[in-house]
Amino acid sequence: MIAENLLVWNVRGLNSRARRNAVGELVSQERVSLISLQETKLDACDDVLVRQMLGSLFDFVALPACNTCGGILLAWRRDTWAVSNTSFRNLSLTAKVMHCATGDEWWITCVYGPQLDHEKTMFLDELNSIRLGCPDRWLVWGTLT
Repeated sequence: MIAENLLVWNVRGLNSRARRNAVGELVSQERVSLISLQETKLDACDDVLVRQMLGSLFDFVALPACNTCGGILLAWRRDTWAVSNTSFRNLSLTAKVMHCATGDEWWITCVYGPQLDHEKTMFLDELNSIRLGCPDRWLVWGTLT
């Protein structure tokens, strides 16, 4: 078992400094090493924003929001995790994660599911397609409505 703190959080927007500070304080206080933030509402997450929020020990990948709707950020401490094989879909971000100390690895899909009923079937089809490309252990985390 990996003794790491992980965080998944629907932040409902990272466009305010106060919200980014709250995320950063929680990550620091709880010594979180792998983070998935949904509903960032950001068209772009750049190095400056992420470093200010989480510190210089973190790397990240991000799925941009669409007209300030959605957006996903996956961040990790690079001394603890290695992340590879990232792929982006309409409502998800998938990557292979490996714990550096143990070598344990699995696939992770960060999701921000749709709210409209007619989009939910497409979302489930998207997840099914992702699963086919993730032959090993697989974790889905995020916001499903």
